[in-house]
Amino acid sequence: MAGKVIALAQQKGGSGKTTIAANLAVAFLQRGASVALLDTDPQGSLGRWFMARRATAGTERLEFSTSSAWGVSYECEKLKRDADFVIIDTPPKVDADLRPALREADLILVPVASSHVDLWATEGVLDLAQREKKQAWLVMNRTRAGTRLGTDVARAAGGMSAGVMVAELANRVVYAESLGQGRGALEAPRGLAGAEVSALADEILRLL
Repeated sequence: MAGKVIALAQQKGGSGKTTIAANLAVAFLQRGASVALLDTDPQGSLGRWFMARRATAGTERLEFSTSSAWGVSYECEKLKRDADFVIIDTPPKVDADLRPALREADLILVPVASSHVDLWATEGVLDLAQREKKQAWLVMNRTRAGTRLGTDVARAAGGMSAGVMVAELANRVVYAESLGQGRGALEAPRGLAGAEVSALADEILRLL
């Protein structure tokens, strides 16, 4: 059975695509699955995370590849033969180059930080997803509990042409700290972030 493809896409830079991709990889690995990461972002942050992890984590069922936008289909077909999950990190832009990743995806995740600017930036991704006849799901990222802005953004997100994941990732330092060490929040001593990642992984598995 071929692996499932998850694409992280968002027009706005700094939305948390790489952070979510890396943390989902760790979550699936901890559940005994094999994972392949496909980095199509020229910035290469996911590749740097992988190399940092490789230096400390030893042998695990985690593979990594890079691709141009138009090589995504070939790489996905190759990677999902051996991996249970292929996670694609895409560049922060919306144009025809993004369409191959959306086309290959079994699930499209669009990170949205708690700002209206981030929410507005999803419109291009959602439009491309609709053209590919794919359902996109917004992931609320860097949320702040009890803030009016976060509540307003979440409410506005619910009115868009996308699903909204119930699981949210809060604005926690541990996400950045663990990413720089080649780890995930589930491997950090603080439990709240790990619980958030686990909840997101559970929800994704139900959707797939």
